[in-house]
Amino acid sequence: MSIQQLDTTRLAEYLQEHLPGFAGDLQAEKFAGGQSNPTFKLSANGKSYVLRRKPPGKLLPSAHAVDREYRVISALADTAVPVPKTYLLCEDDSIIGSMFYVMEHLEGRILWDPLLPEAKSKAERAAYYDAMNETLAALHKVDVNAVGLADYGKPGNYFERQLARWTKQYRASETERIENMETLLQWLPANMPQDDGTLSLVHGDYRLDNIMFHPSEARVLALLDWELSTLGHPLADLANQCMAWMLPRDSSMKGLAGVDRKSLGIPSDEEYIARYCERTGRDGIDNWDFYLVFSLFRLAAIVQGIRKRVEIGTASSDEADSRGNLVHPLAEMAVNLI
Repeated sequence: MSIQQLDTTRLAEYLQEHLPGFAGDLQAEKFAGGQSNPTFKLSANGKSYVLRRKPPGKLLPSAHAVDREYRVISALADTAVPVPKTYLLCEDDSIIGSMFYVMEHLEGRILWDPLLPEAKSKAERAAYYDAMNETLAALHKVDVNAVGLADYGKPGNYFERQLARWTKQYRASETERIENMETLLQWLPANMPQDDGTLSLVHGDYRLDNIMFHPSEARVLALLDWELSTLGHPLADLANQCMAWMLPRDSSMKGLAGVDRKSLGIPSDEEYIARYCERTGRDGIDNWDFYLVFSLFRLAAIVQGIRKRVEIGTASSDEADSRGNLVHPLAEMAVNLI
């Protein structure tokens, strides 16, 4: 059975036994988009749920950690960070072929384009960006000890650990030598800022299309896709979001390069960063370029992983093939920024 389908008979039997209130004929529909953990809408007896699974087959070490996703979403249930309710984690591969968890299905909107064509005015567009900013600040202010996540990441320099991880992941999925990636692999360790001791819960992939908004309001209902979350440096999340806006406006990247943001009500990077600093009590940011270069490198490494999964046949999205071609332009952008 492919990663686009589920064995609904076996799954329904399991859910009837382990999920209170579950009953009826089970239907499963895969959500479009997403390159990492296949995600399905489950429907039965008028109720809806979301199932997120680890892809079956051979995978890169430490990738697709749906059990970590389940843990962090569950831990954030009573915080200011909006997340879905979690129902169960199944670590038994025999049920559908890989580990999975089930969570609440929320009726909201995923907005894919940072131009926010859905907004009816400059003020509404600005409100969406402020809601994203507010959610990011709330995440970084979570008391990890109070929510039981004190051991959710390793101690020490977050960027040092991340660079080691993504270098390893990149090498494991490398399909050709890319000179710009080699340049980044030398520049990043040589220009890494000294660890300032800041440690918070970080999402790891904070961007517009990992946020679910209210059906009609500029209000965040849920922050999604926690696979890359850990304890780390909050500026990694902030840089990741700003990095996404640097990308060109083409069909695969949908960035904001060359866009007159002010005319649309979209804040500049400087305005967005200043508001985040106000909310988190941070007094400015040093070494900002390093964080942007790192974010571009990491995205290139992630995309290289997609490229490799296309090659071996485990990619989870029809768009994976085209996105796998983005490694070169991303690495080039990072080197140009240097």
